[in-house]
Amino acid sequence: MDTLIHYMPLIMFAVLAVVLFTGYPVAFILGGIALVFAVLGDWAGVFRLDQIQLIPLRIYGGTMASLVLVAIPMFTFMGTMLEKSGVATDLLEALQVLLRRVPGGLALSVTLMGTIMAATTGIIGASVVMMTLMALPVMMKANYSIPLATGTIAASGTLGILIPPSIMLVIMSDLLSVPVGTVFIAAIVPGLLLALLYTFYIFFLCRWKPHLAPPMAEDIGPSTRAEFWRMIFRSFLPPILLIVAVLGSIFAGIATPTEASGVGAAGSVVLAAFNRRLNWATLMDVCVRSALTGAMLFGIFVGATAFSFVFKSIGGEELIIEFIESSSAGPWSILFVLMAMVFALGFFFDWIEITLIVLPIFAPIVALLDFGGHVGVWDGVSTPIVIWFLILVAVNLQTSFLTPPFGFALFYLKGVAPPEVKIQQIYAGIIPFVLLQVLGLALCVFFPALVLWLPSFALGG
Repeated sequence: MDTLIHYMPLIMFAVLAVVLFTGYPVAFILGGIALVFAVLGDWAGVFRLDQIQLIPLRIYGGTMASLVLVAIPMFTFMGTMLEKSGVATDLLEALQVLLRRVPGGLALSVTLMGTIMAATTGIIGASVVMMTLMALPVMMKANYSIPLATGTIAASGTLGILIPPSIMLVIMSDLLSVPVGTVFIAAIVPGLLLALLYTFYIFFLCRWKPHLAPPMAEDIGPSTRAEFWRMIFRSFLPPILLIVAVLGSIFAGIATPTEASGVGAAGSVVLAAFNRRLNWATLMDVCVRSALTGAMLFGIFVGATAFSFVFKSIGGEELIIEFIESSSAGPWSILFVLMAMVFALGFFFDWIEITLIVLPIFAPIVALLDFGGHVGVWDGVSTPIVIWFLILVAVNLQTSFLTPPFGFALFYLKGVAPPEVKIQQIYAGIIPFVLLQVLGLALCVFFPALVLWLPSFALGG
């Protein structure tokens, strides 16, 4: 019995992993398991039921009172409004014209559009659905390989989870109490690195096997120089101005991420009005969808706060530290095991579940590990290992959208793709991009300057 009580935190974690497969709302699963193990912990003498009254204080005094999290509904509103404004449609058409003579030009256009839109939306479902509806029929009409087309759309559409402003990075920053602006800066190079890996892969693959991506017609696009520059102005200027307004204000120290999210939301409304897509029905639809997304996320915050509190109170953190110390595993072994665990969880769970469960438990442990100067220092005292680990988890979690059987980006894509696109073709298409993501993760692990140089430079380190 003593052994069972000692390993109660691991049993709690295992029960969570099993119950998540039931499909019941995650917020209720987290909160329900927390209450059940609070009662069991009281019975076993490792938890007192009167401690439960501390959970609401943590929720309202920590999660709900966090000004940083106000950015989530604002960024959600911005991304949803941009989906309705027609900005992405104009951008894709312009990129097709510019890259029509490049091998795999249409696929490269989708990748570049995904990269640019990632810095304005940050909502994976909206990005993948929008790009599928716009680009997939065009690519199929051009006789593109369906696995290449679907893989490109799915991978490019998920860049928004990493390239700032990202809702996931906002949540991670709040969980670990690190500055959101610093995390945003740290994520820029890894996000662009993944986009660059996708671009190189598509270019060289299409040059090696041109039948996978037949060239586009030479006469595509405007017929006069004036029309060409009008197209460029109309397509590139609006998203660039919005990116500069949001990210530029954060990086320049003019606005906090919360304030910048308000700027982005207002800017998306202006762009919708500029494109003559703003009306009462659109505004109401965007508000409702943003409210539902925000309610879902904050509901999970409540459940995760309860789960994390009970898990730590019954000895979960001490048990993990005890296991690490007894195993005599080095810091690199521990890091690789954690990365492998996050990657494996991505096959079955969404990023929000993995983030809220894994990050608060393991980040404090990683912060205590000694990597012998591999990560470096910023101010001669503190080691930025938490920022590095956070970005490694973020890069790793991007694979959770693409890995079957529960890759959400694959379901989004299949849900709006033409009937002739088979799920097997989608699975085949994402395999190379998942391998590229693993390569990007490995580069960030072995070359931490890819993550830390830019924020170190911004902080004057």
